[in-house]
Amino acid sequence: MGNVAENLSVVRDQVASACLKAGRRADEVRLIAVSKTKSAEAVREAWDAGHRDFGESYVQEFLEKLEDPLLAGIQLSWHFIGHLQSNKVRQVTGKVAMIHGIDKVSTVEELSKRAIQQDILMDYLLEVNVSRESSKYGLDSSSLIQAAESCFRLPNVRLRGLMTIASPDQDQARREFAELRENLESLRRTAPDPALLSELSMGMSQDFEEAILEGATMIRIGTAIFGWR
Repeated sequence: MGNVAENLSVVRDQVASACLKAGRRADEVRLIAVSKTKSAEAVREAWDAGHRDFGESYVQEFLEKLEDPLLAGIQLSWHFIGHLQSNKVRQVTGKVAMIHGIDKVSTVEELSKRAIQQDILMDYLLEVNVSRESSKYGLDSSSLIQAAESCFRLPNVRLRGLMTIASPDQDQARREFAELRENLESLRRTAPDPALLSELSMGMSQDFEEAILEGATMIRIGTAIFGWR
């Protein structure tokens, strides 16, 4: 692996190539650099190379990065991409641009409560377990519509789309990405404001090309940018 700036350049070229193959514009896909377990120095190196969107999975580590002097005073966009429990919601509310890993209505209810207290609007995604692996978090596709209908009614929060982690096999992953896209299309038909449901967070270092081919709007890349953890 090269340094972070070099790796970012390679990944951006790969994303542009995948978008071209999919008949999409490169600016239709937001690259989220997954910085969990990586140092503030690595985040700063990526920022110095022009990157602005970063993904964290662990609340305590994220909060420590927020306080790090290396990252003070710079404009970046944090995404919480790990599974978020209700008792941790208050610690990230108002500190991230988007929460990706919510799979319970009760967690969205807690997010709504905290957002009301802070008089802010919070964007989030619902996580769907399209691989149907018991080791993974996420709603079942069959229960998604019902869960979303409960979420739509909550104030100070906006459901913006769906997120998933696919199977390791790339062919299977592409089928799962297609299922998530179909889930979002179904959800739009029942949503009070379908235009808000614009995001598909899917695809990581090993399968982001397949995700882009199936309509990903956000891809979460860690290893290809920062190296192995």
